[in-house]
Amino acid sequence: MHAMLPLLDQLAFPPIRRGALEALQINLTYRCNQRCLHCHVNAGPTRSEAMSDDSLALLHQVIDAHPVQTLDLTGGAPEMHPRFREIVRHARREGLRVIDRCNLTILGEPGYEDLAGFLAEQGVEITASLPCYSRDNVDAQRGDGVFDASIKGLQQLNALGYGQAGSELVLNLVYNPQGPRLPPPQAALEADYKRHLLEDFGIAFNHLLCITNQPIARFGSTLVSKGQFNAYMQLLRDSYRAENLDGLMCRSLVSVDWQGYLYDCDFNQMLDLPLQLQGQLVGRERAHLRDLLDARLANNPIVTRDHCFACTAGQGSSCGGALND
Repeated sequence: MHAMLPLLDQLAFPPIRRGALEALQINLTYRCNQRCLHCHVNAGPTRSEAMSDDSLALLHQVIDAHPVQTLDLTGGAPEMHPRFREIVRHARREGLRVIDRCNLTILGEPGYEDLAGFLAEQGVEITASLPCYSRDNVDAQRGDGVFDASIKGLQQLNALGYGQAGSELVLNLVYNPQGPRLPPPQAALEADYKRHLLEDFGIAFNHLLCITNQPIARFGSTLVSKGQFNAYMQLLRDSYRAENLDGLMCRSLVSVDWQGYLYDCDFNQMLDLPLQLQGQLVGRERAHLRDLLDARLANNPIVTRDHCFACTAGQGSSCGGALND
């Protein structure tokens, strides 16, 4: 393995192709009540970008017409989109699994006091950011007071049945490393999280999802400013594992930006690398939600660049956590 690493450093990410489309990941808005260091979309309180009514109408058409199984809502804080609840209700009526990528602190913001109850009522699966079970580590990455607000949010969700044994309300937590390193083994860290959160705060949850930080946007800029970018990229390349290729989320997921344009993943969206529909776009450079009504995606080539090594490094990384642990 080690003898091949210098050769790997000279190669681009290997070509990969799509399988069947199973999930739509919708970036509803860049607006967020937080401004986290690791955020690859540079979300924050001053961002105003949000999906328009026209694009939302197309999204409803795609949900009705396309055999997707999962609607994955992200941002920013997706709940801050004014039509968030309408989107959730429509998708659930159509029988889709709906995931809300929640930062937890939104549950305590003024005007969102009934949000947790709405999510429970609709049977929405919650994937919530909690980069550590330590107050100091969380606040260092996400801002002062975020840990305590997150704990309150988790306790509120637990009281509604989320993460509890025998409940159908799924609550998963997300771990991101604080610096330029790979996440530890997911199963062992999950056990640590469950023990500490239960003992210290009485909190239960279903699974921990370990996600490798992408060397792009805000995190990438921080690496550059500290002179760590090249070393981090080398770490990702050195940790490449070909067995992770088959499980990459881009094989079965399409990322949709707030304007309705399509990408192979959320990270490509931030790098402005649009999904390619070879021979299917007439007079246009970018695929849009309307193209999903009749587009042929199976076996379509996926747009890759060096940042993709983050998803294949070590145990692998996807929006669903580690690929191999």
